[in-house]
Amino acid sequence: MTAHIRTRFAPSPTGYLHIGGLRTALYSWLLARHYGGTFLLRIEDTDRERSTQPAIDAILNGMAWVELTADQPAIYQTQRFGRYSEVADRLLAEGKAYHCYCTREELETMRAVALSEGRKPRYDGRCRNGAPPRDGVVPAVRFKNPQDGEVVVDDLVKGRIVFDNAELDDLVIRRSDGAATYNFAVVVDDSDMRITHVIRGDDHVNNTPRQINLFRALGLDPPAYGHLPMIHGPDGAKLSKRHGAVNMLDYREMGFLPEALLNYLLRLGWSHGDQEIFSVPEMIDLFDLTHVSRSAANFDPQKLLWVNQQHMMKVPADRLGALLGEFLERRGVRLTDGPPLPIVAAALRERSQTLVEMADRALYYYKEYEHFDAQAAATHLNSSTRPVLTALRTAFAALSEWSELSSEEAVKGTAAKLDLKLGKVAQPLRVALTGQTASPGIGTTLMLVGQERTLRRIERALAHIDASARPS
Repeated sequence: MTAHIRTRFAPSPTGYLHIGGLRTALYSWLLARHYGGTFLLRIEDTDRERSTQPAIDAILNGMAWVELTADQPAIYQTQRFGRYSEVADRLLAEGKAYHCYCTREELETMRAVALSEGRKPRYDGRCRNGAPPRDGVVPAVRFKNPQDGEVVVDDLVKGRIVFDNAELDDLVIRRSDGAATYNFAVVVDDSDMRITHVIRGDDHVNNTPRQINLFRALGLDPPAYGHLPMIHGPDGAKLSKRHGAVNMLDYREMGFLPEALLNYLLRLGWSHGDQEIFSVPEMIDLFDLTHVSRSAANFDPQKLLWVNQQHMMKVPADRLGALLGEFLERRGVRLTDGPPLPIVAAALRERSQTLVEMADRALYYYKEYEHFDAQAAATHLNSSTRPVLTALRTAFAALSEWSELSSEEAVKGTAAKLDLKLGKVAQPLRVALTGQTASPGIGTTLMLVGQERTLRRIERALAHIDASARPS
């Protein structure tokens, strides 16, 4: 590819931006970035009944979150109705389109008859060669599709696809209310935006020959097309809400990193050897369309979690800590009540698959936990561990400097003094500190909890042991 590449992402704001749409946007963005081209965003909001401002906002916010930045301000089809009408009038003047006076009832009858006779339902062309105006009927405008020959599409993903023009009817390009139809508006837009490559889902394959014929009627070369296979759920069925989150912004709320989501979607239909984890610069450097699969991909939530954790391991601690802080604040945590966020994030990243999980694990560094895990308390907070916790309390209270090293040495010294293995000391302490049996290393946990909280929580654990020992 040597010419200047111009791609676009053109969502319809009749619903939220979903995973399939985001993958289309990603591939279009990467193709442009790889070749030093231009990436544009077009909001196809001509369906005025179903298009909503919240859906538009979700698209714009979603694209901003994953930083798939367009090179120009977004284009809205509702601002281009005059342009569509101008091109439709030109096709009428050139005899390449015609007024159709058929009523909705007539079209429905036409369809019903075709189906009853086992034929493909399509417009029969009765107004194609001229039809007189009819009182009370505002005509639509139909495109005169070629009636013979073929449309050959050298699809960049699927390979060569051939369509017989005889199978394509004369599509409406302007409705009787003056609104442009989807296929027509897309052609005018792609032409005016000088789009060279259209990457979209393969549910648009059947639109392609119609659009190519429109391009040619306008004396224009059509762009190159690449149609991406669909994304299925883990069960092989079409991806839907029952498979989990569909709105891509849901993944932000679930604690996924934007680059991790992009990485996962990149691999959901594209490969570069056996490599699984890609930075965004690597995606741009390596992406091409020759390695896009022709087969449908299955969405695997567990694989997405794994990819997210791999990226969390690579993110600078300062950034990861700032993101962690956002999720903690949503839980009502005062960040000044605990240790520095980058240190907490660095300590928890190996044990957390999402920022939500990390925030859950970080809570006890900033506020008191509500209760002990029942099984953990039954196993580790009892009369046999009371002397251990009492000795630890004494050792910790004597420390003039509180650090990971000094607190961990105090634990080891207590174990040696009591002639116990380190685990027999560290595990009751861990339950006292966190209410559960899992945490980072005991020295790290002590350092992050802090000396004052550590002593207070050991007292709480001792009180729990004493209360459990009393007769009920």
